[in-house]
Amino acid sequence: FLTQDEMNHSAAHLYLNLMKQVLSFSLWPEPPIPLDEIREPERGRWRRWVGRRIACVLKRRGLQLVKHAGCSDEERRSGRIWPRSADTMIGLPRLDNIQRCIESVLRENIEGDFIETGVWRGGACIFMKAVLTAYGVEGRRVFVADSFQGLPRPDGDKYPADQGDLLHTFEALAVPLDEVRHNFRKYGLLDDGVVFLPGWFKDTLPAAPMDKLAVLRLDGDLYGSTMEALVALYPKLSAGGYCIVDDYALPGCQRAVDDFRREHGIGDELETVDWTGRYWRKTALHGGAGGVDA
Repeated sequence: FLTQDEMNHSAAHLYLNLMKQVLSFSLWPEPPIPLDEIREPERGRWRRWVGRRIACVLKRRGLQLVKHAGCSDEERRSGRIWPRSADTMIGLPRLDNIQRCIESVLRENIEGDFIETGVWRGGACIFMKAVLTAYGVEGRRVFVADSFQGLPRPDGDKYPADQGDLLHTFEALAVPLDEVRHNFRKYGLLDDGVVFLPGWFKDTLPAAPMDKLAVLRLDGDLYGSTMEALVALYPKLSAGGYCIVDDYALPGCQRAVDDFRREHGIGDELETVDWTGRYWRKTALHGGAGGVDA
């Protein structure tokens, strides 16, 4: 396998850098927002009604009324917005982290497949598959786990930390399975090595058809979704594999990660990726002390 220096100067590295920029839509300016997609506060009801009437008239003439996206390049780079056209919202630092973790387990021959739990448009999983393809790796699968109908309604009785959470009401987070399949296909990365697990995590993850994982990436936002993924999948993570947390900035997710690590005696160092991303390397079958940077 290539050394890190060889990776940094290879055609595969150039391809992966391009994939990260394309998946995150970093090569182009953020498109403006159509007026009919803007959710203004109640105090703007009259302005909203007038704006939509104008938008309807313009639409009949083949025109569209839009509003500037109003985000900075740094906000886009760091994954602080919900992008209109990107296939991932996790930003470049977290894509870099996925690449480093996968390259590490490949270089060190850590056994197992890869999975993301909560995939939105599939961009992070597409990038996982791109890394395997770039280095000609066969025999490892990428599991794509999602309800493909948005986030679950929070179960406040079972998971009090999720009480009152409204993420299940955001239609933009509900991306159909067919759309995610199409996104894999348009990058030329849909094959038998990509396995979709449609459904709620509590139903699909306990019976997920893999024996070992090398990279476990959690992007479920809620306490319940994060805990269900950890309980079902962390025992399958190989020693030397990586557990990546996308949503540590969200209180529910953070509490689930902290509770799980404490309850299972996991002392591996929790490393920082960016403002919300965290990860650790599993150094023993049931956790362990110390961490190894990717």
